[in-house]
Amino acid sequence: MIRTLLFTTALAIAAPAMAQQDMMSDTATPQTAPVQPEAATLQAATPTNPANTVATIVDTEFPAYDTDGDGKLSQTEFSRWMVALKAQETKATGQTLPEAEVTAWANGAFVTADTDKNATISKPELVTYLSGGAG
Repeated sequence: MIRTLLFTTALAIAAPAMAQQDMMSDTATPQTAPVQPEAATLQAATPTNPANTVATIVDTEFPAYDTDGDGKLSQTEFSRWMVALKAQETKATGQTLPEAEVTAWANGAFVTADTDKNATISKPELVTYLSGGAG
């Protein structure tokens, strides 16, 4: 669910920019050379890479949660971030969860995200976790 929230947030952030591009192409002067249909089809068929979007969000937000500045998240730092994300998710969906359930979820997320089992979460581990393994 948290991955869905991140992906939805990234799409919401990108939507105004995509709308501006569409508006600009509608008002632009006609092109002198015809657009090649193969290129247009390829662009339309190429999906956005959610891992790149997640990586951008992680790069932006990571320093706020890496309170000791060591470039890694301890379980406490990671849990603080995940609890904040879960709070955003529950607010958006109108759900309420007991604090103990959120804490247990954050602890489980830490174990899952810590793929090298060194008791810290690196940026690449976090991107992979939040991307659902697509990173």
